[in-house]
Amino acid sequence: MISVTTNTLENGVIVEYKGIVTGEIVAGVNVIKDFGASFRNFVGGRSAGYEEELIKARNDAISEMEKRAAEMGANAVVGVDIDYETLGANGAMIMVSATGTAVLVKNKNG
Repeated sequence: MISVTTNTLENGVIVEYKGIVTGEIVAGVNVIKDFGASFRNFVGGRSAGYEEELIKARNDAISEMEKRAAEMGANAVVGVDIDYETLGANGAMIMVSATGTAVLVKNKNG
């Protein structure tokens, strides 16, 4: 499955639009990572724990979107947009959503 932020694919022709497709993930961050992030916030620096959670949540949301696109008969997703929101008390959870258009693509060369 190919997923791109553009509306077209290089060397590909969209032959059918299957529809809008989404993938959503809601993830919590554990207490150890919260403590580490709080410490980094106090002294400065990057929070590797939070960054890892964001990367995992983003990849999971994209995978979910691609799975749903495949179920629609698509072989690509174009116009992908990824959004992040905090949820829960004190923003303790993050929601990542990936949205795009599921399409059927064939190679320009045949």
